[in-house]
Amino acid sequence: MSGELTMPVVVGAVIGLGVYVLVRALTPTRRSAVSQVARIDAMRARGTAYESARTPRDTGRLGSLRAEVGLRVAEFYLQQGWEQRSLRADLAVLERGWEKFLATKVLLAVTGLFFGPFLFAIVWQLGFSESPVVPVWLALLCAALFFFLPDLEVRRDAAEKRRDLRRVIGAYLDLVSMSLAGGRGLPEALMAAAEVSDGWATRRIRNALADARITGLSQWQALGQLGEELGVEELKDLSASLALVADDGAKVRESLASRAETMRHRELAEIEGSAGEKSQSMLVAQLLLCAGFLVFLIFPAAMRVFQV
Repeated sequence: MSGELTMPVVVGAVIGLGVYVLVRALTPTRRSAVSQVARIDAMRARGTAYESARTPRDTGRLGSLRAEVGLRVAEFYLQQGWEQRSLRADLAVLERGWEKFLATKVLLAVTGLFFGPFLFAIVWQLGFSESPVVPVWLALLCAALFFFLPDLEVRRDAAEKRRDLRRVIGAYLDLVSMSLAGGRGLPEALMAAAEVSDGWATRRIRNALADARITGLSQWQALGQLGEELGVEELKDLSASLALVADDGAKVRESLASRAETMRHRELAEIEGSAGEKSQSMLVAQLLLCAGFLVFLIFPAAMRVFQV
């Protein structure tokens, strides 16, 4: 009798908790002045964002649905004051749109809600479980898992592109230093060094410097804003150091040369550390292979001993 009463209580508790979480999420919370200003800035920049100008727009019924879902979820994030600065910086590095990313997360979560009961149906056919609560938990678990999977992918890809960007910045500083040694001024040297290559990193630097000429900002301020947008500390430090020594060409050359050398040493240290980790993983794999081979050799003899 108690078992029959426990199941409806558990199901009712789960449903009530879900309704409470939904109502709590949809209820607007009190936001601080900082979050309110950030919300206004984000709404103002929505029409002129970098990614919206450089990413193709969705077409078709599915594309329009995805765009509509992304706009609704982005508006919900703004109302709740969820800024997600690190995630936005990762998306800026990958040149992906914020609304499209949110739409992908929501659509994957909806897919997870249907994937959970489908997985339970397979388990039920195998005869492992017959509880009616299991599909509810599986649906919620799969929805949460699918919702956060794009975050992991974006952070991994953004970390790789930031490493490439840091390598390019080191070479870029050497080019700027050589241009300054050739007699150019700092703004001309910064732009000339960015025009040497047509890779995605130098293109982002070149676009930032070109936008600075239009908006009236200094070149180092533009680099600082780019570092803030992409989450790259090296660009922000470079902007601060150039702002201090911009009037002295000799100090600028020394600062850029020392900073480029420091970045090269850091990159070499990271490469050596990564090589050491791979060597350790290969050693562990070899040890496991040897252990499996020893078990394969000892198993027949051990069976004979135990049979005797």
